[in-house]
Amino acid sequence: MADTGSGGRLAVRKTYKLYIGGAFPRSESGRVYPALGAGGALLGNAAQASRKDARDAVTAARAAAGKWSGATAYNRGQVLYRVAEMLEGRAAQFTAEVAAAEQVGDREASSQVEAAIDRWVWYAGWPDKVAQIAGGANQVAGPYFNFSVPEPTGVVAVIAPQESSLLGLVSVVAPVIATGNTAVVVASQDHPLPAVSLAEVLATSDIPAGVVNLLTGVTGELAPVLAGHMDVNAIDLTGVPAAARAELERLAAGNVKRVFAADEDWAAAPTPRRMLAFLETKTVWHPVGM
Repeated sequence: MADTGSGGRLAVRKTYKLYIGGAFPRSESGRVYPALGAGGALLGNAAQASRKDARDAVTAARAAAGKWSGATAYNRGQVLYRVAEMLEGRAAQFTAEVAAAEQVGDREASSQVEAAIDRWVWYAGWPDKVAQIAGGANQVAGPYFNFSVPEPTGVVAVIAPQESSLLGLVSVVAPVIATGNTAVVVASQDHPLPAVSLAEVLATSDIPAGVVNLLTGVTGELAPVLAGHMDVNAIDLTGVPAAARAELERLAAGNVKRVFAADEDWAAAPTPRRMLAFLETKTVWHPVGM
């Protein structure tokens, strides 16, 4: 029998989908898998992304890369801050979802949500400042100016932490897009539902379609596709166990991807390290007096 709300009204069940190119498609395979809460309670059926879904997400990320990387750093910072504003407005919803998904108390869930919002704000302040630590003017012998200028790597695949449905996700996504990259993200396999709500926030914020593409499903199925994809420029293996990284690193070598696989505690206070991992350095020479 269907659950009912007050007055015998049928509850409106939420349909959890993928987030690709600014839209919310079902998996092309039609597959779903159960997301479970405390005591094995069914929270919902999440879309189980296929290899084709992963490839479609890369296509969307590539299409968005030029416009996003070409936006001014100040504008990117303002866009990211808008996301933090929207997260703040939906904090109660995220608290309830994190508590149910991760089987933690309301106080712990609220603490995680507040940390996720604060972390997003922290990264929102960096886009127009990161060039000061990643670039600079270099001394050279001769009548030239020489500058090192940071540029986005391009399309970055991100395997989010498995144990943290929201804070972990924010910790790995925000630094990627703050520096002008676009992202294809594989959410926590066991706790996918808060990630879908985050995608709803992104869809209704000022972030252009395709800048963040979010997949739910089996990490072991999706990660190799992204690691071996020739149009992915870098991959963050934070959510992959150390013992399983070697094969993904081998696949990533096919097009000389940047691989970020640090074992640092993503839950610790953020540093610029994650942003610097997905920046390229362009060196510019210019004659003096020209």
